[in-house]
Amino acid sequence: MTQTRTIALAGRVRARRLRRTAPSVEIIALIVAALILLVGVIGPWVAPYNPVKVDIGSSLLPPSGAHLFGTDATGRDVLSRVLTGARTTLGATFIVLAITVIIGVLIGLFAGLVGGIVDEVLMRITDVALALPSIALALGIAAALGPSLTSTVIAVAVTWWPGYARLIRAVVRDIRDAEYVVNARALGVGPVRLVLRHVLPNALDPLYVQLTLDVANVMLVISGLSFIGVGAQVPSSEWGAMVASAADNVTSGWWALVFPGVAIAVTGIAFNLVGDWVRVRTDPTLRGGGAR
Repeated sequence: MTQTRTIALAGRVRARRLRRTAPSVEIIALIVAALILLVGVIGPWVAPYNPVKVDIGSSLLPPSGAHLFGTDATGRDVLSRVLTGARTTLGATFIVLAITVIIGVLIGLFAGLVGGIVDEVLMRITDVALALPSIALALGIAAALGPSLTSTVIAVAVTWWPGYARLIRAVVRDIRDAEYVVNARALGVGPVRLVLRHVLPNALDPLYVQLTLDVANVMLVISGLSFIGVGAQVPSSEWGAMVASAADNVTSGWWALVFPGVAIAVTGIAFNLVGDWVRVRTDPTLRGGGAR
């Protein structure tokens, strides 16, 4: 009993610390993430220069009033490319997440609700997919399809869905035997309505947490594949491709590498912090709603 009270007290102390110390960080992360999303929407319209126009006479100009982030080796304005690259990079990231969520949720729901041999078969397939090194597999698929951003999106989506399938299946298995689900089934609620009204809405909290955390993870994988040459190709303003194209001139034009790299880092940190905030808000033990 004493040990239980000690654990409960530790949980409440942790929750109070989170509430006391996190708000400033949470607010900053939410604002930064919102601004990044806004840039992804309006970036091409606010870019001061054509992001793909080559101007050899203006190559590797340092940051100045005319070019706030300088220019790259072919004279393209780095600020304009970072702004337009937000849409490219985040767009590819959200397309991957949309595909993986649809596949993962459908498989997880079906396996969790049906159970039996269907569950076993689907989960063994999922286990095999999880056992494979996802980045190496994505690299192989992207290379086989040919270097392009579309190939990268397909490759990452193919390797990313198993985690969502496992997550949803585990949540659904807990929900399907809940009293309110059993009562709804006894009242004659059909399977489709049962899923849409009672099962799926109660499985969304862990999905939201995973999604916000995976924005950063998927973006880093997409940028990494572009960096090593199997993703987006020049003159695309995808951030990973920008870093790759600037690597040869790092000593004479560091700004062409640093600014897209900072964009990747800031975006990743912001969405990870937002994911932690969502986890705290959806976990009753971290909100202080646990044992008292």
